[in-house]
Amino acid sequence: MKKVLISNLDKQMKKILVAYLISLASLNVFPNYSLDQETTIAEINGISLAYKSIGVEEDPPVLMVMGLLASHKVWGETIVNGLVDSGYRVILFDNRDTGDSEKLDRLGKPNLYWKYFLYSLGIGFSAPYTLEDMAYDGVALLDHLEIEEAHIVGASMGGMIAQIIASKYPDKTTSLVSLMSSSRIPKTSEISDGNQENLRNMENIDEEGARGYGFYPRAMPRQLTAIFKAGDRSDIVKNITVPTLVLHGENDALLPVSYGRLTAELIPDSTFKVYKNMGHNLPKEVIPVLIEDIVNFYKKIDEIL
Repeated sequence: MKKVLISNLDKQMKKILVAYLISLASLNVFPNYSLDQETTIAEINGISLAYKSIGVEEDPPVLMVMGLLASHKVWGETIVNGLVDSGYRVILFDNRDTGDSEKLDRLGKPNLYWKYFLYSLGIGFSAPYTLEDMAYDGVALLDHLEIEEAHIVGASMGGMIAQIIASKYPDKTTSLVSLMSSSRIPKTSEISDGNQENLRNMENIDEEGARGYGFYPRAMPRQLTAIFKAGDRSDIVKNITVPTLVLHGENDALLPVSYGRLTAELIPDSTFKVYKNMGHNLPKEVIPVLIEDIVNFYKKIDEIL
């Protein structure tokens, strides 16, 4: 019986990891990222956190939170400069355990299969760090920069972190943009539902290119454990009161579009938009529309304020 359970968990975990790695391959739409400004290191929340401040200091700040294993570089020059050119100061940072921020190998390597097994049974478990810890990293960075509040943008796991910031630190949050994210963990059976062609073999993955974007593969068990431990965050998301824009790809193979829709339904008065021809990635053809949607969203908020 035990062998059967472990075998099933192994298959489920492989589905999750393959789906995520496939999405990493598509991130190479930014091969010429050229924001050559070096990261600044600050001692924040007990760790060394790397960040960049782009744009005019007096402009409204936007804190951008990237997803699982990914450094700030994955946002790409086009999105960052698009927001800066529209009159916003962009704060980029590397989550703990990624990019130029402190690597936390000293916290150990959790057994993902065991953690996922406990999660699937609803049994509590420990984690090296949590999504709440990562959310506070972002809040503490704003305090470090003496920024009273900011627009928060998060993608994938970064969207989960951004949701926590918006819910638990509303005084620090001007607005929330949750991009290709979720308020809970998808069932493994849903990851590939209707998206089989997106889950091709891993031969297309440019591992060297992924590392060039600051990915730190050793952090995978720790960050996935943080996601598993967070579980269903519906109660947290329902408490979000700041203006919220939820954006999702129609063809998302990792976090199906229904999860974006559910997130939007949970947040009072939020706006939901689906992009065609977009999966769990940021295609070149979608980026200009994405920038326009975010900027227009901010302008509406400015009119209200």
